[in-house]
Amino acid sequence: MNKRQIRVWDLPTRLFHWLLAALVLAAFITGQIGGGLIQWHARLGLTILGLLTFRLVWGFIGSTHARFFNFVPGPGRLVAYLRGRWVGVGHNPLGALSVLALLGILSLQALTGLLANDDIAFQGPLTSLVGAETSQWLSSIHRTNISILIALVSLHIAAILFHTFVRKESLVKPMFTGLKEVIDPQARPAQGGGLLNFLIALVLALVVVASAMGFFIEPPLSPPPAPAW
Repeated sequence: MNKRQIRVWDLPTRLFHWLLAALVLAAFITGQIGGGLIQWHARLGLTILGLLTFRLVWGFIGSTHARFFNFVPGPGRLVAYLRGRWVGVGHNPLGALSVLALLGILSLQALTGLLANDDIAFQGPLTSLVGAETSQWLSSIHRTNISILIALVSLHIAAILFHTFVRKESLVKPMFTGLKEVIDPQARPAQGGGLLNFLIALVLALVVVASAMGFFIEPPLSPPPAPAW
């Protein structure tokens, strides 16, 4: 069978993948250590929120295999994959579900972090928008969600190892190079994306981060000074 290489993953998708992996690991470490590193944990969380926003937008205006429309599976694709009949070059149906689950859990983690507190000295940048009881509830979700995130990441890594050593299909190398070997003669390289769409996604991500930092929130009015008499 003749194999050929085609472009599957565009550069923004690849950069997002590796930056997100590095930042999530750093956020986990700084969150576990706490103390003076909690401020870095917050900065990392804001950066992760920006990356997730970028990926959400890129999922609609990015190149072929980065778009949700092209890789989110329906029941038919799932059944075909489980029966060994699925043909494709992007995310396989189970991999697509893993991606969606990770994006969802990470988004929940980032959003709850904006409104959380550590009962000591740290408060999320938007904590003032909710009451103390709500902030405590969101803080508990933020802490509990870590276990779910670890489980999903572990499954993701296990799937990569399975494909690498059992199915003899590298999922890591294409995420570095963007290129993947295919047999299907009808497979076509990814199209779309482009600089303009990249800038649109980047600007929207920056706007979300600025909003999350409270830049567009009016500061509370200072109480009037007490009379001198």
